[in-house]
Amino acid sequence: MLTGTARFAGLRASRPVECVDVHAEPERLERGFWVVVGRFEGPVLAWRFADVERGPAPEHAAPAWHGPDPGAWRSSLGRADYVRGVQAVRDRIREGDVYQVNLCRVLAAPLPAAAGEPSAEALAQALALGNPAPHAGFVHVPAGQGLPPAWVVSASPELFLRVRGGVVGSGPIKGTAPTPAGLTDKDAAENVMIADMVRNDLQRVCAPGTVEVTALLDVEHHPGLVHLVTRVQGRLRPGVGWGALLEAAYPPASVSGAPKRAALGVITALERVPRGPYCGAFGWVDGDRGEAELAVAIRTFWWTPDGVLRFGTGAGITWESDADAEWAETELKAARLVALASAPARRRDEAAVRTEDGATPDDAPPRREEEHR
Repeated sequence: MLTGTARFAGLRASRPVECVDVHAEPERLERGFWVVVGRFEGPVLAWRFADVERGPAPEHAAPAWHGPDPGAWRSSLGRADYVRGVQAVRDRIREGDVYQVNLCRVLAAPLPAAAGEPSAEALAQALALGNPAPHAGFVHVPAGQGLPPAWVVSASPELFLRVRGGVVGSGPIKGTAPTPAGLTDKDAAENVMIADMVRNDLQRVCAPGTVEVTALLDVEHHPGLVHLVTRVQGRLRPGVGWGALLEAAYPPASVSGAPKRAALGVITALERVPRGPYCGAFGWVDGDRGEAELAVAIRTFWWTPDGVLRFGTGAGITWESDADAEWAETELKAARLVALASAPARRRDEAAVRTEDGATPDDAPPRREEEHR
């Protein structure tokens, strides 16, 4: 019998029975419950799960998580290379090729040798304790089950696409700082630019006049940092399915750049390794109910049978970017999550990580400030 599990807020799925390429067969998502993992570079895959439970998860003992040695993490771009990348983006902005590019790097560390695959549920519970997130979830489809394997654990704070009652919504994030006082005019301007891209994406699939901004530059608090978030929604035109929706919106605007196609070319030239699931889409689609919730797969870990755990981090680069500040932002986003993933369970609360400069943000429950910047 096939095994595999996935969990999101209020949802638990088990027994995956098939997998499809969403771009090739988008109509398949119109029936059944599917867990979606989209690689930033493609493809977007979806696993159909036969059994779905809704409601609060029952209490049960979590399996132990044993992460990599904290000193074993290596970055696809070191500080000097990242700084050069920021300058390269600014050069492209000066030439008029782009306005903004999200420049990312991937951290990787080998997991301790152990029999079998590591437990995605164990890491997910470790992150839930130390870094609760509004779009957290995990999927684990083991290898050797006759389906493509999947192993993704996310603590994403960012909504990519929510579909409910014929309305599609998105919550692009741009602007990150340790506290609200650290948010700048550059952050606000960048957020508005990306939100306008999301409006443009949704206008391609929504009824005319229905796309609107419902919240502008909200300050959201998460453990150790704050984000600027804007909310955009629109009413889908009749007959619009997942093929058209992903063609309009994928990959997410907030983690690519403006204009999107030109920014993707710059990303390909500057980033040394594929992003994989990082910055792609992660979440679920319930075709029977006509509902879906996909996160932008940031603050996301993934594992492959090479025995290496990976985690991506990045920052949005504009003409006003300071390279050292952008590097520091990538560190801020990574430090807490990588620390939680590195520590054995008995020492998780004491964990610290050194990606390059090693700061570990303070703890704070996620909350939202309704005042706008």
